[in-house]
Amino acid sequence: MSPHSVPAPKIHPGRRRAGGDRPAEGNLGRRPDGTPDDDDRVEIGPTPLAFREWESAGVRAPDLAALREYRLERLRGELRRNDCAGLLVFDPLNIRYATDTTNMQVWIAHNPTRACFIATDGPVVLFEYGQAMHLAGHLPLVDEVRPVVPFFYFLTGERTEEMAGRFAAQIDDLLRTHGGGNRRLAVDKMEIAGVRAFDRLGIDIRDGQRVTEHARKIKDANEVEAMRCAMVACETSMEEMRRAMRPGMTENDLWAVLHAENVKRGGEWIETRLLTSGPRTNPWFQECGPRVIADGDVVAFDTDLIGPYGYCTDISRTWICGEGRPSNEARELYEVAREHIAANLELLRPGLGFQELTEKSHRLPERYRAGRYSCIAHGTGLCDEYPSIKYPEDYARSGSDGVFEPGMMVSVEAYVGAEGGSCGVKLEEQALVTETGHELISSYPLEDW
Repeated sequence: MSPHSVPAPKIHPGRRRAGGDRPAEGNLGRRPDGTPDDDDRVEIGPTPLAFREWESAGVRAPDLAALREYRLERLRGELRRNDCAGLLVFDPLNIRYATDTTNMQVWIAHNPTRACFIATDGPVVLFEYGQAMHLAGHLPLVDEVRPVVPFFYFLTGERTEEMAGRFAAQIDDLLRTHGGGNRRLAVDKMEIAGVRAFDRLGIDIRDGQRVTEHARKIKDANEVEAMRCAMVACETSMEEMRRAMRPGMTENDLWAVLHAENVKRGGEWIETRLLTSGPRTNPWFQECGPRVIADGDVVAFDTDLIGPYGYCTDISRTWICGEGRPSNEARELYEVAREHIAANLELLRPGLGFQELTEKSHRLPERYRAGRYSCIAHGTGLCDEYPSIKYPEDYARSGSDGVFEPGMMVSVEAYVGAEGGSCGVKLEEQALVTETGHELISSYPLEDW
């Protein structure tokens, strides 16, 4: 998969359109999201199954062209607020947010062979992996594609510093051309060699994660529609998983159903492996494995699905496998988890402070606090996003304040399990902060134990 040589830095001469002699987009029909109805296209996206299910559910597909323009302008708005000449992103989810381009997302996450420069007042320049420069050909918001000069040890070995200098020189040129004398550049994540190369050129590196997280936190109507679509795909996939669940299958068998059903609908990947059964549900954060699920076992999971359009659906449920009945312990845990979720959702509204939610949040009984989840709630978008709302026990150490605003998508969490208990319960809902309160986006029913 890795290129055998590092291409010389040069400007790619215009965007190459993928597909050679295929019909022009104007001669093609359109799918409900406005994209060309062309199965041979480079662009990934929802499947016909997903479109049919969304229509049946009364959910509209987003206008992708408008969604993309909105997201790019959100980034530029944050750059202006932070007085930066541009933004350089390496995180594949930030590249996705800025350009809606995809390329081996998970592999790129730990092999930084893509980057994107967004001028505050100027072009969007995508630095693409290897021979993949055709992947952005369908996107008018990408003004230029260049072959990336990677600078991490796996690919560049003892020439890493040299390659970092070559890449930095290109960014320096873009800043001088489009920055109007402003040398402040927001950067989300970068290898050490790159930081040093930028320092040598006098580029003033600023916190790009702050820029991207604050841009991404507010969703417009099209983003909300895309997330509703992803939620329908997620919950339909969950139902298929529930139908498949039976005593004698392994945790991995069951988890594979969710992943497969998500992919069938144009979903992309799963961020975690958080499905466990029986005693492995306590403590939380164990990953699914070869354990055989028995009749009557508690089965708890957190979806963490990256679904259609790259949007995350982050909800959790706890079920009982087979014909067995939940134990009294499991019933009590479930009731506490339901109460915890409901009470904290009730608080969610615009103008509510993050610290205020911490202070007013439902308090778990003392016996369950040691095993509490890592946060009360968190933002959700292309993945788990800003903010992360801490429990009272954790606020002094790692909490931060802010205010909920309309357009923020929030996942509200609960894990309930006693230290040394025989099981645990994980529940989570996803909600949109509205002008007057909140709207629940997830709808998969809770259990009536």
